[in-house]
Amino acid sequence: MLYSEKVMDHFQHPRNVGKMEDADGVGEVGNAKCGDIMKMYIKVDDKDVITDVKFNTFGCGSAIASSSMATEMIKGKPITEAIKLSNQAVVEALDGLPAHKLHCSVLAEEAVKAAVDDYYTKKGVKPKVQE
Repeated sequence: MLYSEKVMDHFQHPRNVGKMEDADGVGEVGNAKCGDIMKMYIKVDDKDVITDVKFNTFGCGSAIASSSMATEMIKGKPITEAIKLSNQAVVEALDGLPAHKLHCSVLAEEAVKAAVDDYYTKKGVKPKVQE
């Protein structure tokens, strides 16, 4: 089998799909090579905790599964923790991805970081955590 049960589950039943009109941070990333585009929205409370997260992904099953898993992994977490999310953590949470699909997990990591960067930019502060 090419894909794990978790990948198939998050592809067929993605979590946190949709747009967020009043998002505190929005990150959009894309990979021209494969055509995948991810847009991530975060809602952050006054304690810098991500209270809600949504995503829209145009791409393959691995890209959708990676987006879905990434949103699950950062929801309810402090923003300083969310910015540390690695593509490797997403891959492990999905019980692996085929080698030629690892770039999808990288996109998920980049989308989270782009949304956090946007949040900090809107607040006019420098991120507390830099990679």
